[in-house]
Amino acid sequence: VQLQASGGGLVQPGGSLRLSCARSGFVYDDYDIGWFRQAPGKAREGVSCISVRSGATYYADSVKGRFTISRDSAENTVYLQMDSLKPEDTAVYYCAADQNVILSTLLTPAAYKHWGQGTQVTVSS
Repeated sequence: VQLQASGGGLVQPGGSLRLSCARSGFVYDDYDIGWFRQAPGKAREGVSCISVRSGATYYADSVKGRFTISRDSAENTVYLQMDSLKPEDTAVYYCAADQNVILSTLLTPAAYKHWGQGTQVTVSS
């Protein structure tokens, strides 16, 4: 199972970025997928996820209404569309995958076994 996050960069406040999480070695449809981020000096936190069983999507309160997670099975890629970005969104963003993640822990980093390398997102004027 391999994951690779990409799409980060420098953007001004109010701007948008779309992150991609490409996979190899497994079928996305069998795995719960989560996006997480870690800012300097802070713990890694959950941002958004997709439950493979229900297809439901979940978001941290801090990004609700601004971020959208989606999955393209044909391209084997999961996306995180980030709009109305704020300086506090600055962090390294990671995607993660695992099977049968307990629903109550879908936004918990410790619930995922497989991680990709992160991509830096910097929101600054």
